[in-house]
Amino acid sequence: MRRRPTVVRRVFLLSPARCDGIRMGLLRRAAASFPLALELRSKAGAPLGEVFTFTSGLYFRGKLTYAKAFGATWVITPGAGLVEPDRRITPPVLDAWARVRVDLSDARYRRPLERDARALADRLPGVEVVLLGSIASDKYVDLLLDIFGERLLFPVDFVGRGDMSRGGLLLRSARAGTELTYGPVHGAVRHGPRPPRLPKLPRVGTLKAG
Repeated sequence: MRRRPTVVRRVFLLSPARCDGIRMGLLRRAAASFPLALELRSKAGAPLGEVFTFTSGLYFRGKLTYAKAFGATWVITPGAGLVEPDRRITPPVLDAWARVRVDLSDARYRRPLERDARALADRLPGVEVVLLGSIASDKYVDLLLDIFGERLLFPVDFVGRGDMSRGGLLLRSARAGTELTYGPVHGAVRHGPRPPRLPKLPRVGTLKAG
């Protein structure tokens, strides 16, 4: 985890995308010739945020767009703790991550995440930490709660929504320049009824000025 020189008001932690799924396999194909695949295979590699967006689609794109619009951003990764989304990664890095279970019982995942989360808590005392991920998951919530306590927040509108709905909600909020309402993870209702379906997102090019 790298230092940020600017004043940080709010930190967003993005839940990880899968490194061993079908979409990652498409990106990693030796014959893949689309720009991101070629960039990933280059000496410099490709930005983590773009790689995970390709892998996870709308959900990660929404998380990344929203987080960059409203605060400092780090991505939870398998095996490397908290990584900035602009950090470039290469195929060997993805190979290593794919062998690590995103499970707190796997020390290869837990220890780097714990190390970076504690460093972040010490360096930014009092700063709000917003988890953009499922608070019903035990893959990171318990560890983050132990470290950040009441400072760990989440968008309350996430409750009951699936990944695609969350992604759409985040994109809408980022485009409107309006932050969602946050609540503490500690003591929160982690499951709830599914809210009404969101209307389809308009294409960026068709948005009207107003």
